Amino acid sequence: MPPSSSERVQRIIKYLASTELAVALFLLISIVAIPGTLINDRSTYSSPLFLLLLVLFSINLMLCTVRRYRSLSWQVLVVHAGVIVTLIGCVVASYGFVATVNLYEASMVDRAFRWDKKGDFPLGVNLELKKINWEYYPMPVKIGVLKGVAKEKLFELKTGESFDFNGYRIAVGAVEYNTENLKLSVYKNVSKIGTFNTLSSISDLPPDFPYSFKLVAYKTPKLKRQWVDLRLKDLSGVVAEGTSEINSPFQWGGLYFFNTLVERDKNGVAYAGIQIVRDPGRWLVFCGMTIVALGACLTTFRRWHAVR
Repeated sequence: MPPSSSERVQRIIKYLASTELAVALFLLISIVAIPGTLINDRSTYSSPLFLLLLVLFSINLMLCTVRRYRSLSWQVLVVHAGVIVTLIGCVVASYGFVATVNLYEASMVDRAFRWDKKGDFPLGVNLELKKINWEYYPMPVKIGVLKGVAKEKLFELKTGESFDFNGYRIAVGAVEYNTENLKLSVYKNVSKIGTFNTLSSISDLPPDFPYSFKLVAYKTPKLKRQWVDLRLKDLSGVVAEGTSEINSPFQWGGLYFFNTLVERDKNGVAYAGIQIVRDPGRWLVFCGMTIVALGACLTTFRRWHAVR
């Protein structure tokens, strides 16, 4: 006797909730994800096949949970709920994108290259790179003090420190690595009387100040921090502005602006690479992983308590 419609539905539901299907789907998801991991191609995770596998895995886990909820501890149910939320977040995240653009200081763009579409797309606002910033660790320098053309004295110290000479205190700023310029601030008693740039010998010191300075030697600095100042504009003016650096993006309107690189072109002019990310499933994934972690801790505690 052929099975009835209700029996066929029950068999289908039983198969969709089976452990065998869960294992098979997990293996398929892992295999499909390999190319995206190896070549760092985000489009892999938004492909129809990958999304279909995630949806099937979510359905499998939900049906498994519903069918076995009476036999599962509430701690395990928390883990299941966290995994389901995470999978939903992954599906929602597929509606996001990653785009990149390179900018010089004081330049502005209203489009970026979207990698999943392989072409430019409008940002909806103008993105301006206000400034590229570098911060270096203190480094040893040698500074010569001159009176006219005569060499008065040579000082060895680190950037950020100061030295005293004939009633003056000279504070040493950071070396501008690309121009080898060192900015010095000169004080008399406790009052600042001016500054001196070693590269151009330009200063705003009093005309009767008797000395000049020369950067004799320095060690190659080690970069401590690098960031960019960004500004967003539309027809009405400035919409938002802030800073972006590695692992600390500038955020606006659901977009994340990451500073991924700073390089110099063949003429030595610095430019910054900006990665623009929209990830609508981000908060769901974080929430789901938090629930999974909580459920795992509760399960571990329950088993540890039972052993005792």
